[in-house]
Amino acid sequence: MTGTTGLFTRKLTVFTYVDNAGGLRTGAPVRLQGVDVGNVTAIRVVPGHGVTPVEVSMRISTKNAYHQFIKKDTVVQLATAGVLGETYVDLDSTAAKGATIADGDTLAAKDVPDITDVVRSSQSTLQNVNALLNRADRIMAAVENAQGSVGKLIYDKQLYNNLNASVQQMQSILNDINSGRGSIGKLLKDDGLYARANESIDKLNRVMDQVERGEGTLGKFMKDPALYNNANQTIAKANQLMDGINRGEGALGKFARDPEFARKLDDTMTKLNAIAGRLEAGEGSAGRLLRDPSVYNNVDQMLVETRTLVQAIRENPKRYLTIRFRIF
Repeated sequence: MTGTTGLFTRKLTVFTYVDNAGGLRTGAPVRLQGVDVGNVTAIRVVPGHGVTPVEVSMRISTKNAYHQFIKKDTVVQLATAGVLGETYVDLDSTAAKGATIADGDTLAAKDVPDITDVVRSSQSTLQNVNALLNRADRIMAAVENAQGSVGKLIYDKQLYNNLNASVQQMQSILNDINSGRGSIGKLLKDDGLYARANESIDKLNRVMDQVERGEGTLGKFMKDPALYNNANQTIAKANQLMDGINRGEGALGKFARDPEFARKLDDTMTKLNAIAGRLEAGEGSAGRLLRDPSVYNNVDQMLVETRTLVQAIRENPKRYLTIRFRIF
């Protein structure tokens, strides 16, 4: 008698309009933030009410003053208790800031997709999932048939044997390294190699210290300002020399800039070329000496006879040398 349908409790009647009642029945509970505050009293279709033709009449109890939390801008939506539960009216006042409702007010409704809409919208997703499952099934079948890289990796014994052999070879190499055999093994295990490397680093550090102190040729080159000054002066003199040559000064300048000198040099080279041509052709004494084999033979024979005469004189000088004395 004193509940939401009690006879002696003051009640407020409010309305809302939805596009589809979605299984809502008369007497269904009306809840405010999950708390029962009334019941649905009537559900009817109102012609000419646009896209929301279904009128839902609700009776709100004033017991416990719950109606004070229902505002004129409270949002109404149809909800379902669980997946297969009954449909009820849910009042949402979390964002409402208007005045408290009065008898005969109309509350705005919020469209909420029902289970049919959810199923309809999920059909494409289910189709995609089904396609992915079919593709995965084909891939797994190919793998089981030893097709493709993954299938061969799993089922090909030769590949397994090759991989096992590679692992054994790698293990052998690692054992050699751990035993100090080979270049890498000696590099890791030989203390002498470490000592020599450490000694080389120490020597390099000493050399760098000497260079830093300006000792030695490299150190003087890096630290001695006189060397820099001499180099700078040398470059300056070289620049002066190049300037002088560009101005035609000196022998090199005349050689580079004097056209008369260039002409004389060209004439000289022409004459030398002509003389070389005559020598090549065997003209003149020098040309015959170079090109005539008889001259070469005569000269060679004369040298041979001269050597023979000198040897004979050395062997019997009395035969060829006579000394006479005259007294005046």
